[in-house]
Amino acid sequence: QQPDSKKKEFRKYLEKSGAIDALTKVLVGLYEEPERPPNAVDYIKRYLGTSTGVDAEAIKRENEDLRQEVKELKAALAKASAAGENNEEKEDIET
Repeated sequence: QQPDSKKKEFRKYLEKSGAIDALTKVLVGLYEEPERPPNAVDYIKRYLGTSTGVDAEAIKRENEDLRQEVKELKAALAKASAAGENNEEKEDIET
């Protein structure tokens, strides 16, 4: 019965320290990642390796926002480039 009481004590320690919550969050984050990272262990190390006071979730949200902005800017650039090519074709025809 000694090993069972040690396991219970250790589990309480992990719960009290927040380790179980932290591990659960990182595993859920890995599961929800749209593109699976090539190395899950590196992902977990990077996620858990953040310094105290760094809001990893805020950084992830900012990253997603920036990715969306880049996507929109690329679309706008493609549209502007296409419009510019049309103008050049018109100039060629007129001359």
